[in-house]
Amino acid sequence: MATEPNESTQRNTLVVRKPCFGLPTGCPQCLSAYIFLKLSQLPFNLEYHPNYPDSDQIPYFEAGDCVAYNNEKEGVIECVKRDVGDLDSGVSSLPDWIPTKVMLTTWLADALEYELWVGCDSSSAYNIYYSDLPWPIGKVLLWKKAICVRQKHGISKDKAEVKEEEIYKRANSGYDALSTWLGEQNYLFENRPSSLDAIFLAHALVVLHALPDSSILRSNFLQHANLVRYVQQCKTELIEAGSSSNDPHFHADISSSASSGRSNSGSKPKTKPKRKPQTKEEKTFRRRAKYFVVAQVVSLVLFFSVMSGYSNNADLELDDGDVGYGYSE
Repeated sequence: MATEPNESTQRNTLVVRKPCFGLPTGCPQCLSAYIFLKLSQLPFNLEYHPNYPDSDQIPYFEAGDCVAYNNEKEGVIECVKRDVGDLDSGVSSLPDWIPTKVMLTTWLADALEYELWVGCDSSSAYNIYYSDLPWPIGKVLLWKKAICVRQKHGISKDKAEVKEEEIYKRANSGYDALSTWLGEQNYLFENRPSSLDAIFLAHALVVLHALPDSSILRSNFLQHANLVRYVQQCKTELIEAGSSSNDPHFHADISSSASSGRSNSGSKPKTKPKRKPQTKEEKTFRRRAKYFVVAQVVSLVLFFSVMSGYSNNADLELDDGDVGYGYSE
């Protein structure tokens, strides 16, 4: 499915979050858009957006002068289907289409979201979204997002186990249904690709490659051999085939600094110019800069400590009878 860049390719650009875990992008939403374009056999350029990693506009697709953002009502895939070509024509009217789409975008999406931000140690989510940011900023954004996910799913201290069991139960039911529905076919509907294949493949690839071995969701997914076969086959055709030298899309994961370092490896090292002795003002400035950085780190540590204590206390429901406080008439 790899295509040589041409005029039509230059007018189509998909902007996603950075590649990681051996995938063209580690973000499930970005990866589903990427796979959808590959299944559609639509030529496009792939670009990475290093800034504002928590922006809900990413991914976005540029087709000429038109731009479709992820936070639009229909999302990137629906906008591409409408403006460029409908991959789902002929299958979206099938009776099982809507229930399958709802299952993918709720049960399975919620389970992956829970695993990334709450269920595991959050290192996978940090690598996908925040690892290019300065460490304190990345950790603050990670902590903030984890709180939002807990609030979204109604997870508190006294309800954590119940909610977790409910999330995994729904995900397992979804995997069972998809495994039965897929059977030995190559795609979910009519043995032909669709946008639901793109959504599920993105979910499954992140589960298999980004989540740790200790992940409950990953373990549950691996129990369905035909789903694993289906994902590995599509990965080979859509991603690994596109990482060859004749496809420029996948090589953006190599940083320009690394490539420039390799290109200059054969040249003689330049002698470093002698540094002038530092003036008293420069020494004072450097010392104050170090103090400023240390102060910022300390303030962030205190902020984390205070807010984590506040969030823990907010989850507790105090019983006046138990603690002995009350008002007497």
